[in-house]
Amino acid sequence: MARVKSGPYGHQRHKRLLKRTEGYYATRRKLYRRANETLLKGMWYAYRDRRVRKRELRKLWIARINAAARINGTTYSRLIAGLKKADINLNRKMLADIAVRDPQTFSKIVEQAKVN
Repeated sequence: MARVKSGPYGHQRHKRLLKRTEGYYATRRKLYRRANETLLKGMWYAYRDRRVRKRELRKLWIARINAAARINGTTYSRLIAGLKKADINLNRKMLADIAVRDPQTFSKIVEQAKVN
């Protein structure tokens, strides 16, 4: 089978990849093979961490809600159970935001959850 040389198209492909690795350190931006390895790994991390970020934010919201709930004399689990019984549908993101920005409103929500 005859050898096929990629010529200018191969050069374009390499240049396109090296353009994406601008700002990387040393050979990670200058050499095609090292740049390709780094770029693939970076893309894999980005894909994975888009999912991890969601987990971490939920953990943060729960920690904030728990801290605010304890200030108001209850725990996170009792608060969530009380909200479900009271049929108050607030997600954790909104609850955490209310707890941080408006403690008086959060106290009223906790009182509603305690009643049930």
